[in-house]
Amino acid sequence: MEAARALVARYYASFDAGDIEGMLDCLSDDVAHHVNEGAIRVGKPAFAEFCAHMNRCYRERLTDIVVMASPDGARAAAEFTVNGTYLETDAGLPEASGQTYVLPAGGFFSIEDGRISRVVTYYNLADWVRQVSA
Repeated sequence: MEAARALVARYYASFDAGDIEGMLDCLSDDVAHHVNEGAIRVGKPAFAEFCAHMNRCYRERLTDIVVMASPDGARAAAEFTVNGTYLETDAGLPEASGQTYVLPAGGFFSIEDGRISRVVTYYNLADWVRQVSA
């Protein structure tokens, strides 16, 4: 359980540092990345491409992170607050002009052989749209 919590904490510390390589180091080669209201991306290359896109469009820092894990360490979850700035217009979303937002979010993880094999991210997209459209 503690190893799973530490792995997820390291994943989010890498996220906050803008360290895509550090995030990738936490993942299995065939990681399944379930994006909120999006397609499932499979594999580290698809995950890295997604992260590069996100870093171009958004600057985000996470606060109030709480990580939980199952007793066997095979699953973990995290709850946190996303503090962000919308930098560049993302396709199909409102126009970006440096708007800021604060959004509760969560993540769910499967862990195999010491690596994250599944990442699921959830947040309220309608709330985000409302905040950046205000």
